[in-house]
Amino acid sequence: MTRGRWTALVAVVAFLAAMGGVFVGRVIIPARHAQTSELHALLHHDLKLDADQEARIEQLEREFAGRRQSLESELRADNARLAAAIEAEHGNGPKVAAAVDASHRAMGELQKATLTHVFAMREVLRPEQRAAFDRAVTKSLTTGAR
Repeated sequence: MTRGRWTALVAVVAFLAAMGGVFVGRVIIPARHAQTSELHALLHHDLKLDADQEARIEQLEREFAGRRQSLESELRADNARLAAAIEAEHGNGPKVAAAVDASHRAMGELQKATLTHVFAMREVLRPEQRAAFDRAVTKSLTTGAR
């Protein structure tokens, strides 16, 4: 195989790998929404919260909604920068690598913020409610992993 063909093959493979990363990143966010909806249903329908708990959890959810929206916007912007870097470099160059790292940081920040929110909601629950909540969180994190 000539050097030119080898370079083209490497560029195509790098491009496909980067696009796969973008696809995986975009698939993860809807999955988190589904997990959040499942926890929301558990909290508001199954755990029989008292009025004070409902009010406190609603406040936590309002506060987190803005933070989550901001982080998801940041992640979408990072993915757009990754796409632009791929378009510019047509391979796994320094701009692509930097954009991937930025995207990973944004995903990590979103995951950390989500966990902080989940733990804050857990603190509002009574001990008997926490057990069911903990099972639901564990299930949402392991569904599909088995």
